Parts: sequence; C-alpha cells; structure tokens
Amino acid sequence: MLKKLASDALGLSDIGKIIGPEDYDKTDADDYVRHEDDEKIYFLIKTKADEYCFTNLALIHVDGEKASSSKRTLYRYPYSQNKITNVLLETAGRVDLDIEIKLTLGNQPITIDVHKDEIDNLKDLYKALLHISETTHENGVISEMAGQSLDKAVTVLQNSRTNETNLAEQYKELTEYGFSWLKSVRDQYHEKDFGDIFEKYINN
Repeated sequence: MLKKLASDALGLSDIGKIIGPEDYDKTDADDYVRHEDDEKIYFLIKTKADEYCFTNLALIHVDGEKASSSKRTLYRYPYSQNKITNVLLETAGRVDLDIEIKLTLGNQPITIDVHKDEIDNLKDLYKALLHISETTHENGVISEMAGQSLDKAVTVLQNSRTNETNLAEQYKELTEYGFSWLKSVRDQYHEKDFGDIFEKYINN
C-alpha cells in the first residue's frame, strides 16, 4: 500500500515512453493504422497498459484495462470529426518523474503521462497539436461565415420585389450555386489530413 502511494505521489504509476519510428511495427497500434489510405504514424507513446498513436488522420488509443491483462479496447478519434481543444503541457515538479500532455478530442479528455526526460520530444507534439487546434478553429470560423453569407443572400432574395416565377427560378439558381460554393468551402477548410503540420514540428 505504501509503495503504491509513493508511486502515485512520484508519478510512477503509469509513465509512458515515446516509441521511435524503428519500433512502430512492434506496437499494437500499428496494426490499426490505415496504411492503405496513406495514414502515417508521427508520434507514439506507450505506457504499461495503453498506447497513444498520433497519425496524420487520427489519434488511435489502444486502451488496456490493466497492464497484466491482454484485453484491449481500440478507440479511434479522427481529427476531422473530433476537434482538438484545451491542449496543455504540464511540466514536472521537483520530485515528479513525469510530465503530462493533456488535450480534449471532441468531448473526450485525454491525459498522457510521459517520463520527464522526454520533455523535448513532447514539446514537439505539443506544438503540433496546438497548431492543429488553431487551424481547425479558424477553418470552423470561415465555414460558419460562409454559411451565414449564403443565408443573408437568400433572405435578400426573398425580400426583393419580383414576381413568383422569377423568385422561384432565382431561388433555384441561388441554392444550386450555394450548394456548390459551400461544398468548395468545405473541401478547402474542412481538413482531414494534418501530415504537413506534424512534418513541420515532429523531428523524427
């Protein structure tokens, strides 16, 4: 009991290790990476029970209930469907042996403990995740503004003085154009692949 308390106090209970690219194929997470779709691992942290695999498309979390159990649950969080927010890096105190990186994916909070000797590598991950968070936020703002602009155009048309035949035709043309325009905006500002950001910050 005392050993467990001491372990928790020092941050020893489940400290993660950063896995190098040469050992990705030895992890469970690698089996679930969609290599067929050009998915690539950029950062991988392994603890006693879990694996946290950051790819260009998603976070793959291989969740082990206990370090002594072979049972695993796989969670996949695509960045395009689960916005990254609340990215934090918590450095070690004087007696701590671990540092923490925290983030929220969609509605799911994630906290990962890593040995404090890995601080430089973890800083790279922190910067990459922060950049992705900022990018998706800005893209969301632009997409929302595009939708509001189209709504305003429809409102102006509906309030314009024109006969019903012309109004119907103009409304049809506007909605068809609007759909095409919003699709192009979505294609441009709804990113799915963040490999370029990981390439910029992750120094493998």
